[in-house]
Amino acid sequence: MNTTHYTSDIFEILSKGQFICSNSSDAFIRKLYGIIDEAQTFDSLYDYFYNINFILEKGNEYYLFTRKEPKVSLERKIEAAYKWIDIVDFFKTYNNSFVSGFKFTISEIDAQLSTNSDLKSKLEGLKKYTQKNSSHVAIISKIIDLLIKDNFIELQDDISNTYKVLASFNYLEELISTIHIPEEIADEIPE
Repeated sequence: MNTTHYTSDIFEILSKGQFICSNSSDAFIRKLYGIIDEAQTFDSLYDYFYNINFILEKGNEYYLFTRKEPKVSLERKIEAAYKWIDIVDFFKTYNNSFVSGFKFTISEIDAQLSTNSDLKSKLEGLKKYTQKNSSHVAIISKIIDLLIKDNFIELQDDISNTYKVLASFNYLEELISTIHIPEEIADEIPE
């Protein structure tokens, strides 16, 4: 298989900050994942993209680009990390099995809000990333749109409005799991 034929397709997707996931519903994305996943292909693509200042990285069933970004401020990165921590926390509160391959609907989440006060509280906290006076369904929809835009979930069935968590969601979980809070400091953090 000639990888140079797919190099521009791979670049087109990854350069937009998106992921190429093994469990995408899109057959072409799965095909690109398989192409990159071959050891020799990965090595040649890594070298090629590295020469144009993109670093091809492999995650748990996904690929992404990273770059050395001296222009990005630490404060902006921290704000983005807070946002993703809040979003992951909300979905893990909804269902602890919210991982790659998990399927859900907005109506299932909305139904759980009436019986789960912790979930409702966390949803209220997500208003800072959406319009403040929105309904619960509107807030959930906006957060899901963010996840779709950043390629962490996808709409799997537009008739039943069923969404599927992509392998790239592992990236967010790995980001959060790398945060280490020492025991002596853990008691000092307000909840």
